[in-house]
Amino acid sequence: MTDLFSPISIGTLEFKNRIAVAPMCQYSADDGSASVWHLYHWMNFAMSGAAMVTVEMTDVERRGRISHGCLGLYSDANEDAAKRTLIAARRVANPGTWFGTQLAHAGRKASCTRPWEGGAPLQSGQDPWQTVSASAIPFDAGWQTPQALTETGIRDIIEKFGEAARRAERAGFDFIELHAAHGYLIHQFLSPLSNHRTDDWGGSLDNRMRFAVEVAREVRRTAPGLMLGARLSVKDWVDGGLVEHETVEVVKALQAEGVSYVCCSSGGNSPLQQIPTGPGYQVHLAEYVRQRVDIPVRAVGMIDEPHQANDIVAQGRADFIALGRALLADPRWPWRAAAALGRDITVAPQFQRAAFLSRKWEKAA
Repeated sequence: MTDLFSPISIGTLEFKNRIAVAPMCQYSADDGSASVWHLYHWMNFAMSGAAMVTVEMTDVERRGRISHGCLGLYSDANEDAAKRTLIAARRVANPGTWFGTQLAHAGRKASCTRPWEGGAPLQSGQDPWQTVSASAIPFDAGWQTPQALTETGIRDIIEKFGEAARRAERAGFDFIELHAAHGYLIHQFLSPLSNHRTDDWGGSLDNRMRFAVEVAREVRRTAPGLMLGARLSVKDWVDGGLVEHETVEVVKALQAEGVSYVCCSSGGNSPLQQIPTGPGYQVHLAEYVRQRVDIPVRAVGMIDEPHQANDIVAQGRADFIALGRALLADPRWPWRAAAALGRDITVAPQFQRAAFLSRKWEKAA
């Protein structure tokens, strides 16, 4: 039976289990460059036992950052820092661990403070910058009105995705994930809530998905040696927004460009969204997409209990699982999952004398 610890092939890579570290923004970079915090963060997850480690949203240009602390791959300094940090993570990683970066552009959700500083748009005196989007529609009242990108501006950002992909390959990553979810720029083009264009980049679904498709095409062209995936918001949870059947068509178009998996998230593009959150609240979206496409599908969203995660895979609702907050809370979560499911897991030899405790704690729970 296929379960959480069954191997899976995705594109050119063979993963030893179906546990992924979800990309989680740390807001701790120095003008896009990985810091000492990232050294700890990447090394920590390298030893977790998860087969797939995707580092956080990594912006393709400076104005594409959510905040001044966001990670990037738009400069030589960014590339060098990522390479050094990744080398260190690989030195301590469990055998068979693959590392990827999530390339992105925040679009109209850029130029904000860090979440623990409020997450609001930067004000005068906080070094704000002009944001851009598919259309000149602010995310919410009080947010900066973005500039609608011109044809030249769109082409320039597509090229920047390609340049960042080259940097990712040189830095040593194994795969790239395109961030087309959570209201960031690719999602802004996909969603009719934020894309009111009347040219070839807006209107019909084929036009709205054109930016995502051309970004994927450029990334594949510039970094053909890296496996490519994508994260999508399957629906906006707002009337008139992106819906499930449209996202299936987007996935099929991305697959035709060489995308090897899709992570199914949702929302993030409107403050009017009504999301019924709860344990595994997005799994039904992954299941919907999986039933209609031919590439592996990853589920994500409040999945934090081993049997819950295992059942999602065993029941065929998704091919693999991404965990975010659960792994922040417990970077050894895969150890606990292995204990709960009666499976073995390889741990660093320096940690082996402690591995029995996860089995003990799991039985006590």
